[in-house]
Amino acid sequence: MWDKRSFDRLVSFTDAVTAVAITLLILSVIDIRATSGEGSVWDVISDNSSELITFGFTFVVVAVMWQAHLRVFHRLTAFDATIFWLNVLWLIGIVLLPWTSAMYGEGIGVAGSGTSREEGLGGTGLLYWSNLAVISWSAALIGWHAVRHPELCDPDTKVITRPRRGFIFGFGFLAVGIATAFAPVLGSWLALVFIPLGIVLSRIDDRRARNAT
Repeated sequence: MWDKRSFDRLVSFTDAVTAVAITLLILSVIDIRATSGEGSVWDVISDNSSELITFGFTFVVVAVMWQAHLRVFHRLTAFDATIFWLNVLWLIGIVLLPWTSAMYGEGIGVAGSGTSREEGLGGTGLLYWSNLAVISWSAALIGWHAVRHPELCDPDTKVITRPRRGFIFGFGFLAVGIATAFAPVLGSWLALVFIPLGIVLSRIDDRRARNAT
């Protein structure tokens, strides 16, 4: 088990990697330019809507996942080898997101233009959503491990970890990824289900927290 000084270095390293990764998401849309057939900025946005929507969705998802990761780490005062390697897995998923989201956004645009599936999305949808699932599951496993090892946690910090939510969202991400393999554009709309799912899970967690106090 590593002490608080080592834990602070792990937190700083994780913060730095996440900040760089979320900044690199802009690379998926930074090359969008107007073409000769586009008369206004709205035409540019419309013609590149898939890339822009994927960028916006991924940015919000990373922010939410970082919040969940922060909630778990705020409770910790030390870490062991299990948390270290689970955190490395979480970081790998975060670092890969700019690449997988860029390919996914381009794939949706091709598939939505009426091109055949072989020329369109291919397996990029499953890759992207599986990437999100790995991030969600690794964060949930960190929270689950922290609950099982209270010696790693600050007993005075009243922060409730919610690993169950991470597991549920992970399976949801994977289900959407599988759906995109059969219906690329329709599968992407299934992502909207995560909004009411998050609201429902938050209310359940809040109710359980009130009952526990």
